[in-house]
Amino acid sequence: MKYICDICGWEYDEEKGYPEGGIAPGTKWEDLPEDFTCPLCSVGKDQFSEA
Repeated sequence: MKYICDICGWEYDEEKGYPEGGIAPGTKWEDLPEDFTCPLCSVGKDQFSEA
């Protein structure tokens, strides 16, 4: 599953994770920390939509 930031368009792909931010490939969206923020524009998880 992929999730897109509604503000800037950054994409989180569960298969790829976000290694630069310490999130391993295969990490599910619901397993991300509640305080996860978009690496580009810093909005919270509530500002993302399923792709």
